[in-house]
Amino acid sequence: MIQSGVGMTSARTRERLVLRLAEKGISNVRVLDRFRAIPRHIFIEEALSSRAYEDTALPIGAGQTISQPLIVASKVQELLKGRALDFKYKKILEIGSGCGFQSAILSGIAEHVYGVERIYSLVKKSSNLIRKLGIRNVSIIHADGNNGYLNSAPFDAIILSAAIEEAPINLLDTQLASNGVFIGPIGKTTQVLTKIIKKRSKLYQEELEAVNFVPFLPGVIHD
Repeated sequence: MIQSGVGMTSARTRERLVLRLAEKGISNVRVLDRFRAIPRHIFIEEALSSRAYEDTALPIGAGQTISQPLIVASKVQELLKGRALDFKYKKILEIGSGCGFQSAILSGIAEHVYGVERIYSLVKKSSNLIRKLGIRNVSIIHADGNNGYLNSAPFDAIILSAAIEEAPINLLDTQLASNGVFIGPIGKTTQVLTKIIKKRSKLYQEELEAVNFVPFLPGVIHD
């Protein structure tokens, strides 16, 4: 069950973040409602809970961060661009699900979200938090994100939450459904949040904005 919280973790504090997101260009009502509904403070370390509703990335342990709210909101808004108000993706794959906050946000726009995370401690933490929130349509899998998640492919949308040097063509060819959407940071020295739409077998790419993500790393960590 979602808790409203008190003080710096209250629904009122959450609403201030929603207003800041709206001021910065997030206009999709469903996206803003998800940020109202999901308590970001539970996904970060307790010592940093007073900063949970700032529009900034924060450490979550294991050398990883929870993404800046505006970046998460921008990605989800792009997924819903041009869609009906009641539209839901059938299956979304999130590669690099980290603490699970973005998976929880995505759970409101999909029938099922599959989060792939390489660090086992984050898999355990995020799975527990998502269950505590009463979210039943998210599965967090401990696996190498380089391989996607073939067991449940194809996906109607794929979101990458770590930076890669080039578009993951093999993953898009084999695990993104026709008319599916990919969003993720791409680049070597500089990163650009990139949207790729698959129409039949062709890929159409659009650069959205400059970003700064942790680098994508292959393999898994058992900790």
